[in-house]
Amino acid sequence: MERIAIVGGYLLYLRQEGRGIGLNSKIEAYTLQDSGLDTYDANVALGYSADDRDYTVAAQMLQVLGETQISMLSNNPDKFSQLRNLGINVTQQEYTDVFLTDANAQYLNTKALRGAHSLNLTNRDEVV
Repeated sequence: MERIAIVGGYLLYLRQEGRGIGLNSKIEAYTLQDSGLDTYDANVALGYSADDRDYTVAAQMLQVLGETQISMLSNNPDKFSQLRNLGINVTQQEYTDVFLTDANAQYLNTKALRGAHSLNLTNRDEVV
């Protein structure tokens, strides 16, 4: 938010809880995660794909705003690819910081390994 306030831009909110499976299913996925499944496998166990998000609405929002060329703040390579395929010229993808804790380390590692997210974990020197 701070960067957007300084540089300008938009924050687009998409109602895509639980990688697009909805809030109720996300809660069910949490139960499966408590039993040992990772976030992606929990979605699959519920009958969904690992990530059901679709960024068509985001592309439409940007087009309505007259923005067909953007610099994007995101660690998600799928978001980048989908927006490009939907006609948005993403000239740059800038990564956001994440804060590694004992509570989120496994989750962030899973996002990096399974979702190919570019995560600069604060207590490491490398980008995963």
